[in-house]
Amino acid sequence: MAVSTRKHPPGIPPPSGKDWPKEDEENFFLLDPDRKRDVLPQPFRMINKLVMQVFESAVEIIEKREMLREAQKRKVQPKKCFPTAEFQVTERANCLAVSGKHVFVGLSVGLAAFKTCDFKDVCAWDAAKTEICAIHASDLGNECHVLLAVDEMGLAWLFCFHKESFLLIKILNEVEDISQQSPCVEVVLPRGGEYAGILLQGNTKAWLEIYKLPKDSWLTEMGKNAEAAEELACSERKSSCSSVELPVSAIQADVKLDPPVLLLTVRPPKPITGTSFKGPLDALKEVDDGSMLGLGYNHLIKDSQWELQEAIFCSTYKEYLEAEGVIKEEIPRYATFHFLLPSRILVGPEMKVQPDTPVGIGVHWHGNHNFCLYLLNHSLKDIEGSDLKPDVVWPCAAPIACSAVSSCSRYLALAGEDATITIWDKHLGYPLSVTAILEERLIRSIHFLCDSAAASDETCGTDPVYCGADPVCPIIQLLVLCTDSSFYLVKAPRAGKSSITLLADRPENPNLTVSAVMPVLAFPSAVLIFTWDGTVSLMNTDTSQTVYCFCTPPSHAVAPAWQPVFTVDCVNCCLLLRGDEHQQADVFFQSKATHSTIFLFDFNSYPLKEAFPKKPDLPFKPVQELQWIERCNIFLRDRFCFLPERQQVLLEMENQEYWDCLQAQAAAMDKEREKVKGEKKQ
Repeated sequence: MAVSTRKHPPGIPPPSGKDWPKEDEENFFLLDPDRKRDVLPQPFRMINKLVMQVFESAVEIIEKREMLREAQKRKVQPKKCFPTAEFQVTERANCLAVSGKHVFVGLSVGLAAFKTCDFKDVCAWDAAKTEICAIHASDLGNECHVLLAVDEMGLAWLFCFHKESFLLIKILNEVEDISQQSPCVEVVLPRGGEYAGILLQGNTKAWLEIYKLPKDSWLTEMGKNAEAAEELACSERKSSCSSVELPVSAIQADVKLDPPVLLLTVRPPKPITGTSFKGPLDALKEVDDGSMLGLGYNHLIKDSQWELQEAIFCSTYKEYLEAEGVIKEEIPRYATFHFLLPSRILVGPEMKVQPDTPVGIGVHWHGNHNFCLYLLNHSLKDIEGSDLKPDVVWPCAAPIACSAVSSCSRYLALAGEDATITIWDKHLGYPLSVTAILEERLIRSIHFLCDSAAASDETCGTDPVYCGADPVCPIIQLLVLCTDSSFYLVKAPRAGKSSITLLADRPENPNLTVSAVMPVLAFPSAVLIFTWDGTVSLMNTDTSQTVYCFCTPPSHAVAPAWQPVFTVDCVNCCLLLRGDEHQQADVFFQSKATHSTIFLFDFNSYPLKEAFPKKPDLPFKPVQELQWIERCNIFLRDRFCFLPERQQVLLEMENQEYWDCLQAQAAAMDKEREKVKGEKKQ
């Protein structure tokens, strides 16, 4: 076998310059400039390659920006709309709310009220010298409004505004010991002012409190007080023979209104642990009703079984758990809740309720899979000393990220952390649409675009709770905002498949990050979009185009741009937006601002109806021309009309008898077991 061996020891060969250009070849690089890279030493070739890569990347970025700039020039530019009116606010405005004929402003030292007709200052409240950070208002009628405000310390202030005067009713979360104070992080005041809800957070726990507001007694007391004030003013004018009137605020200073009543206290669900039941009979006796799903507490899984399952899971995915770290299950401390109007899910056939009065609340806690519904007809005696159980539980496949309820409270949308979106029809009790965003994006918020309140009132007839007819708008539209500022439009037709469309992708410029969105229900497919650079634009979701841009005067800017102070008046169709002077819009000068300007953009002053024309109603089709799925849906809705009678018969004749029989049998077996134990002891 031949073996090749070296005759000379290995060594480094001397450098050779045969490939180098000769001194007499002056035009060598001009004839072949690429040869210059080949003859360079290795470190210089590597550096040259890196420099060329950086240069090529820069050229690509420049070309891409040029293409975007050219596309922006060819794109139809939105029309600029300037304010139609403005008014000054003393101190810094932190929040806005519109109710009836008044605009309420939360200031750095209290509250202020203005008239919507001429924006004149009506009155102010600064008794506590506290900074109001959030405010909600609702019209009670008879020129009376209820206000729920939250200050910088987390106190929830309940006011009643009547006859140009603020009346403090109660601080809902006030305690004697300030060290035990639990700040309020969220408030909800439904339309009509029947109830109020606040979310409180302690050091290690959180809970939700729902209050019943004595609306009728407030209106009665305010009416009596107004009559007394008029009689007193009339007598003063007659005695003094002058036109000087006693201030209404001074007359109402001694008015005492009934405080709200704590109706419900909802706490977050506890982690599921091992069972405390000794057997199936004990678990059967603890269950109240067998017609619904619960939170999963009444199970028969022991602690040892949980521990064994956890050990198997940890051993199987040990390498992943060590890399990412084990996340322990904790009790959630934040919740999103909505007040819900009557529907089939919450109201039975025997209950008589008002169609415009909330009958329940829907709650989902952060990181939890269940959407819980609670009725508002509970009494404190029934729930005192025990955790309140939900009346209806909707389990979801993934933790719920956010939720939304339509203005008519008929439709409910749930978005999970897995980017799955479900739209429910609460009146009929089934989902209209189940869609998902294919891209790996987290959903930040969802908003209904189609206002079906008027449609439901027209089509529901005399019984809006159990309506079976289709609304005038047969397509439910949902705007989905992701955490990366991308927009999606979900369309859920009453019959057929749902669709999801990308309206705007993630912006490359960080200044175009979306800070807030607000649908304009007066115009179909209209959405207000606020970005970090202070731009306020109006998008048409049908065309994915920005049609209008609401601009402040050159001397002012939207402040703060990352959390704009605004509100939309749905009655008068206008936008109220806070703007500060440029020197005050800076972060350094913002805390020293002594006043703010509120700009008014009246939608009726702009040609918005041309940009958002009313969509024609779909033509009516006879039943014979419909698809079999639509015909089945019509048949099922007709059958729903007889559901209350059938449900009552089933409960009385079958389900209730069987359930009572099971519970009686469990009790008998329990007695028999105790008897056997007694005989064994003897």
